Amino acid sequence: MIEIKTLEEIKILKEGGKILSNVLSEVCKMVKPGVNSEDLENLATSLIEKKGGRPAFKDYPMGGKIFFPSTLCVSVNNEVVHGTALPNKVLKSGDIVGLDIGMEWPIQSKEEARKNNRPYNHRSKGGGFYTDMCRTVPVGKVSKDATKIIKISKEALFLGIGKAKPGMTLNDIGKTIEDFVVKNGFSVVRDLVGHGVGYQAHEDPHVFNYEIGDKSRDNLVLKPGMVIAIEPMINAGKFHVKVAKNTYTFVTSDNSLSSHYEHSIAVVEDGNIILTE
Repeated sequence: MIEIKTLEEIKILKEGGKILSNVLSEVCKMVKPGVNSEDLENLATSLIEKKGGRPAFKDYPMGGKIFFPSTLCVSVNNEVVHGTALPNKVLKSGDIVGLDIGMEWPIQSKEEARKNNRPYNHRSKGGGFYTDMCRTVPVGKVSKDATKIIKISKEALFLGIGKAKPGMTLNDIGKTIEDFVVKNGFSVVRDLVGHGVGYQAHEDPHVFNYEIGDKSRDNLVLKPGMVIAIEPMINAGKFHVKVAKNTYTFVTSDNSLSSHYEHSIAVVEDGNIILTE
């Protein structure tokens, strides 16, 4: 079920999204050859907690009584998504690294929400609202192919966001992203998609990065109040992925590079608002 957010809730999501964007910017500044993913993790966790939020991914249930171990997803080179910051990884010159982060904000009681004239999220024990975003960044000097795939994934995201308006459809977003990515020589991962966000870290609907067809039962018409995370995941080789030994990190099947960009956005009457800008 898709839950429509109120204007007051979208305002809070925008405040939280700005905080999250600033946190990720600080983490990205630390990225350089020799940096440990554990240091990136500690910075992200500390900044989120100082701002009165809670990491959305740490201890997130992955199925089979397995819980995601870190605040940050740190996906290096052929890791598509759900790479972990813990156990520690050391970044090397030439790597590309996807830094995916989510946050619930503000952590508040019902009384605190009432006192501060803020909406309260009854679907979460923390009472806050969720935003989610990702950037892929180079480590030191990278190849031309690595530079290009990062550039195309970012541009694909913003082209998709441009289609997220009332009256447009999920297929409009997915087809726009896929056409652009394929035209530039890359492939779109099909086993993983974007999602609704706001009351929870992951909600309905699925937000596809590829064409699903205008007549698909999944092809919803976008309406004001929908809050979604659009997140192109593109590979330098084939679109196929497989699951790593930890059972939750996805990697490219052909060991090619992968790049991932994401923003949480709210559909509003006159277009959309990028919440994590």
